[in-house]
Formats: sequence, structure tokens, C-alpha cells
Amino acid sequence: MKSPAVSYKRHRFPHQIISNAVWLYFRFPLSLRLVEEMLLERGIVVSYETIRRWGRKFGPAYAKQLRRRRPSRQDVWHLDEVVISIAGRKHWLWRAVDQDGYVLDEIVQSRRDTKAAKRLLISLLKKAGMPPKRIITDKLRSYGAAKREVMPAVEHRSHKGLNNRAENSHLPLRKRERTMQGFRSTGSLQRFISIFSALRNLFVTPRHKRSALATHIHRIRAMAHWKAVTGAAA
Repeated sequence: MKSPAVSYKRHRFPHQIISNAVWLYFRFPLSLRLVEEMLLERGIVVSYETIRRWGRKFGPAYAKQLRRRRPSRQDVWHLDEVVISIAGRKHWLWRAVDQDGYVLDEIVQSRRDTKAAKRLLISLLKKAGMPPKRIITDKLRSYGAAKREVMPAVEHRSHKGLNNRAENSHLPLRKRERTMQGFRSTGSLQRFISIFSALRNLFVTPRHKRSALATHIHRIRAMAHWKAVTGAAA
């Protein structure tokens, strides 16, 4: 097996413990102190501040190595935005998911206007490398204005009832927001969601594989891939 692309040099704890702590924190709605307690039950004495530093250092590296879904011209992008309070100020998290609920991109912005919607669409096109078959949004007019500038040929459906997929994708982050008692800066939120969504994309079962057996197999394969990326399987 190839060595992981992540370096653990000069770290006292084995990489299996580091990767497991990061996995627990970003995969489940657990606080840093609860992860500390779970590790202690296994005889691993490590402070929650150390776990925080591990997440900050290794989380982005892990997320970068995780497999990404291959884009298709038949994809349907669901776009939505949700308000989030950061240090007492209102910000907007703009998110795009595909027809299977796979998170394609997320951007934290201070405004809810055409410029912000355009930035999301440009980022999506850059990452996907091709436009989708269709985009679906709520009735915010900024989406239509941005779409006409960035991808005028793509079909756009604007209807609140059609966009439940994007709206539902906010729920896991809302749970984490309560656990973490909010975010302190736009940078910390952007960094967190990039890791959080990468793990969620890996472990959440696609909609077309919802049987018990398919879900079990999917999770086994996801865990094997996670261990290969982090070096925990070595």
C-alpha cells in the first residue's frame, strides 16, 4: 500500500490515533471535550486542545486527499444559502449539492446578492470543469441574474418546493453549530466546512444505495478509503 501523502513527523502520538481523533470530531456531532473523553476510555490521554490542533493541521490535508465525485453533464445542481452568525455578525453560507445530495461547493460570504451568487457559480464551474444539465434554486433573484452572466445556456428552475435537497443539506451543519456554540471567524467556518463536507460526502450513502446491505458495504469501503488516505491502515 502506498504511504499516505500526509506527514506525521515530529508528532508523539501514532498516526492511527491522530486520524481517529480527527475522524471522530468531523464525522460525528461531538465536541472536542467529548472526543477527548472517548479517547481516554481507550487509555489514550490527550487534551482537547491537542485534538483541536490536529484537526486544524491534518483535517485540510485529509480532505484534499479524499476522492471526489466525477462530474457529469447530466448533473443537477441545487443551490441554496443559509444565514450563520459569526462573532455576532450575520453571514451567509452558500452551498451547492447535486441530485444525490453530494456537496459540490460551499462559500462563506458577508452578502446575499448577485455578486455572492456569481462567485459561487464561478467556483462551481472551476471545480466541475463543465456546466450542469440544470440548476435549481429558491426564488432569490440573485441566482437568476448570476446564472445569466456565468452560464446563460443552462436551464434554471426557481421554485421553493423543488429545492428541498439543498435546504436539507444544511441540517447536519446546524447540529454541529449548536455543538460548537457557533463559529468565531469566517476563516474558521470555511476551514471547518471544507473538512466536514468532505467526510460527509465519503461516508453518507448515496440515495440509490439505501438498502441495509448496500449501506453496510458503502460504509466499509468508505472506512477503507479513509484509512488508506490517513495511513491508519499501515
